[in-house]
Amino acid sequence: MFEKILVMTDFSAYANKFLEDAGSLPEAKEIVILNVVTKDPRAREWDPAAKVAEAEKKLERAKKLVKAPGLEVRSLAVPSERDDLSADVSKIIEKVASDENVGLVVIGARGKSVIQDILLGSMARDILRHSDKHLLIMRYRTGGSVPGAKRRAGLDEGRKAAEKLEKFRPSILSKVLVPTDFSQPAEAVVSTISGLKGVDEVVLLHVVSKGESEEEIGTYVHEATQKINDISKELAKGRAKVTARVEVGSPVDVIRSVAEDEDVSMIAMSSVGESAMRVGRIGDITYGVASTASRPVMVIRLKVKYNFSF
Repeated sequence: MFEKILVMTDFSAYANKFLEDAGSLPEAKEIVILNVVTKDPRAREWDPAAKVAEAEKKLERAKKLVKAPGLEVRSLAVPSERDDLSADVSKIIEKVASDENVGLVVIGARGKSVIQDILLGSMARDILRHSDKHLLIMRYRTGGSVPGAKRRAGLDEGRKAAEKLEKFRPSILSKVLVPTDFSQPAEAVVSTISGLKGVDEVVLLHVVSKGESEEEIGTYVHEATQKINDISKELAKGRAKVTARVEVGSPVDVIRSVAEDEDVSMIAMSSVGESAMRVGRIGDITYGVASTASRPVMVIRLKVKYNFSF
């Protein structure tokens, strides 16, 4: 499923860190590193050929960061000449992903400024909304820095923060939070993640977000608990440890909170849920989590209807 991966790089410490950790995805056999060469709006002259040549030299150095044995690594530098850079960059990424027939696209949450802000940048938002490829939005902790350090203390402080990136866990798949609303797409994600090599633990989560009274909420919680326990029992027959949780509240807030509470290495969600089962659309809950969570988020795109039973 993730044998061929497209990794977007801007040569930041954040992008370099993921290249170092590329072996964390055990099914990967080939990585294509992409840099979209963009025009500096402050530059008076624009020489695409020269800039592409410069990017290609940097990409050769970036390829050496991938240490996973047996992993084929290639690189591409593609120029963007449009003024609307975020839209053009996202379209270039989508085209390269399609041309290369990759199974997964990996992007940083906010490019070079990701160290300072959790929220997605415009390019990442475009990919999240419109791409038809499975997507991994990477985030890392920063050691010894606080949000906004670059703005308050200048570029040097920002660079120091970038140098202190830390991984959440030795493997991004070691402990995966999978929210489920018991819809067909959610069931497919549960099945997909539990079947991946390298997944040590799966945390299943259902959030009860409806109910007009305590009694009605209690009924929903009871029903959800039975369903999620049935799924857990079936998954427990496999390699991974399974933890099941049913919580009450706003789905986006609860998912983010449980991700912190369980100290998960990644959140995995379907691009759509029960209320948005249409290809090419991103559900509100998935969009909210992917935009604001402090952990890596994998968005699974479903092109066919699944009928998994547990």
